[in-house]
Amino acid sequence: MTLLFIFDMDDVLYGYDFPSRMAALSQVTGLSADEMIERWWHEDGEQKAEAGGFDADEYMPAFNAALGVEVSEADWVRVRGGAMTPWVDSIAAVRRASELGQVTLLTNNGPLSARHIATLAPELVPVFGDHLFTSSSYGARKPDPAVFHAVLDRYGVPASDAFFADDLATNIEGARSIGITTHLFTGAEGLRAAIEEFAAARSK
Repeated sequence: MTLLFIFDMDDVLYGYDFPSRMAALSQVTGLSADEMIERWWHEDGEQKAEAGGFDADEYMPAFNAALGVEVSEADWVRVRGGAMTPWVDSIAAVRRASELGQVTLLTNNGPLSARHIATLAPELVPVFGDHLFTSSSYGARKPDPAVFHAVLDRYGVPASDAFFADDLATNIEGARSIGITTHLFTGAEGLRAAIEEFAAARSK
């Protein structure tokens, strides 16, 4: 029996400062945060990208067309990474999970984040290895149960042997609806305890 531990990234393993990202992107584009959100951060833009609606080569042209401004891929990556702060204790909890089973990332992000994930989240590479996936890699985004089914299929693990941690209750509900054991993240200490409890229960 292989246990599968699935982790969200933003506001679980990294602090993610969206307003800071918008402020930095405003300096690049000359657009206000409200303008950028209206033009891109909606179901036909970023949410579509997170669900696999664009591949990595299509993302920047779509992003720039929506904003009406040319942003380089390098600037996009720099701004995204600049809004992230690693949470060392949370990452240590994942390292413990890696001793108990297989760990994998499932973050609602698009194909450009997937392409540059090792640059955006370098602290995760030694822990997750090649198992750093965005929702766009699965063609669906949380909380859609389809994305959780796809993760289980990738690893050949039944829902009963899978654990999922996220900071959003709606995403937790999506995973729980197909039988995955879930943990609503509120801090690293609770995450570590939930990991240990899950593994102990499956060892009986």
